[in-house]
Order: sequence, then structure tokens, then C-alpha cells
Amino acid sequence: MEIKVLGTGCAKCKMLEKVTRETVIEANSSATVTKVEDIIDIMKYGILQTPALVIDGKVVLQGKVPSRAELIQIINN
Repeated sequence: MEIKVLGTGCAKCKMLEKVTRETVIEANSSATVTKVEDIIDIMKYGILQTPALVIDGKVVLQGKVPSRAELIQIINN
């Protein structure tokens, strides 16, 4: 599984990256997490708000930082 955190570096973007990395580790998942900060790359996903979360090429969240429980549910779906 490939997880991308899209965001230019705002506080919410950094928090989403941190929570995502921690959740993947806690879930003992083999997913890779990368941070995408280039605005041109972010725009390719057609999102309107950052931060955003992309799993295996599909935008699954945008504009907020989910709770850990919500994030686990998103990753498992």
C-alpha cells in the first residue's frame, strides 16, 4: 500500500503526516508513507483543500486531520 500525504507544509499538513506515520507503525502495516509538498504535484490530484491523504492513487481525505480511529478505518478500507 502506498500512502501519500499532500500538503505544502502548514501545521495541519505536518500533523497529518505525523499521525499517518505513527498509525502505520502501530498497525504493523507494510505501507509506505511519503510527503508530497510540490504544489504542481498536489494539483494533479484535483484536491481543493490541504492536507489530503492519497492511498494507492485515490484521494481518501482532504481538508482535515482525522482522529487516529478514523485514520485506521480509512487505511483499512
